[in-house]
Amino acid sequence: MAGPLTHFDAAGQAHMVDVSDKEITARTAVAEGWVRMAPATLALVREGRAGKGDVLGIARIAGIGGAKKTADLIPLCHPLPLSKVAIDMDMDEGLPGIRLTATVRTTGRTGVEMEALTAVSTAALTIYDMLKAAEKGMEIGGIRLLSKEGGKSGTWTAGA
Repeated sequence: MAGPLTHFDAAGQAHMVDVSDKEITARTAVAEGWVRMAPATLALVREGRAGKGDVLGIARIAGIGGAKKTADLIPLCHPLPLSKVAIDMDMDEGLPGIRLTATVRTTGRTGVEMEALTAVSTAALTIYDMLKAAEKGMEIGGIRLLSKEGGKSGTWTAGA
């Protein structure tokens, strides 16, 4: 572990971290995840035949909205003015399913890792919702932080 858990005070009580003395820096986080489904379900997406509409377009908007609502969902997250939220989705026949990547940016005193993770999670859940009539057994997984930049701890990359 890199250091003490910052969301607990000396008495072990949960608290919101005071970031007022931190330097304002540009911050970026990238997260990924996937939705595994049957090849026939993936074909519905690829061919635009999902009954509820544009699966990837709606999931992209949901992911952006999820990133913006992170502080409402995760109790100790700071509300942040986000300057960029991008959700990339790729159909992967080998999975089979959809791979998602979220990139989130801000300029502030705390990072956007939770916003990137929430964006991927929300987009993946939306894909499930859009396709559940075709397949209830889809699997969501692999949600993790790939990288973060900015702040006192600098750059971090998964596996580096």
